[in-house]
Amino acid sequence: MAIDLKEILEKHVLFVAGKDVGKCADLRGAYLSDANLSGANLNGAYLSGADLRYAKLNDADLSGADLSNADLSGADLRYAKLNDADLSNAYLSGANLNGADLIDANLNGADLIDANLSGADLIGAVIFEGWKLKK
Repeated sequence: MAIDLKEILEKHVLFVAGKDVGKCADLRGAYLSDANLSGANLNGAYLSGADLRYAKLNDADLSGADLSNADLSGADLRYAKLNDADLSNAYLSGANLNGADLIDANLNGADLIDANLSGADLIGAVIFEGWKLKK
């Protein structure tokens, strides 16, 4: 079954704005490899287990999103807002997180091999279970 990504994103923006006609984006397990989601508002969205390999998510708002077990290998997450996001057990191998906001994000068990974290803000992020970077 194909998903109408444009419609899902439009309804999610309305949901975030508190409109009755909105609906939280549920993209759990979705195939979004190579998708262009630059600048998208996915604040609080469900993306656990999604295939986002090589997706363009630069400048996207993924604050509070559930990206647990998602495959973000090679994804472009430059300057993305990932504060309070759940990235536990996510695959971020080769992802570009340059300048990303990862404040208070959960990265426990995430694969960060060859990920570019230069300029990323990791204050308060959980890297290993029980470990939190100081604020």
